[in-house]
Amino acid sequence: MSAPITPVLADDLLLLVTRLARRLRRVAAADAVTPTQRSILTTLERHGPCTHGELADAERVRPPTITAAVDRLEAQGLVARARDATDRRVARVALTAEGRTLLTEARRQRTAYLEQRLRALTPADRASIAAAAPALLRLLEEGPR
Repeated sequence: MSAPITPVLADDLLLLVTRLARRLRRVAAADAVTPTQRSILTTLERHGPCTHGELADAERVRPPTITAAVDRLEAQGLVARARDATDRRVARVALTAEGRTLLTEARRQRTAYLEQRLRALTPADRASIAAAAPALLRLLEEGPR
């Protein structure tokens, strides 16, 4: 028997995701970057050096938002800009060693928090979460709207 798709299910999921994100931000609050900046750092970690346009597309924000965020990240030593080797008019943004260290430490803190919270659940609850994880990942996949 499958669960019906209802506004209540969607609302419950929204509440869960919002609260979880808020708690995870608090856990790694000492990393001194905003959620947008952390997302940019993660995109650079996954995809390597990107142009401002590529970052704006990946983050689904306007180019001025990326420029301002990259300016702040560069001032903190977390990213570096370099001219593209094939087109000197294009700048690529890359993650620095300091940026990679920040992401690693913040991820370690958030993972430790979640592991602690998961240990507090029953084995049946942990199994339910594990079973739901692939569907939740599919929920995030881009597709027709």
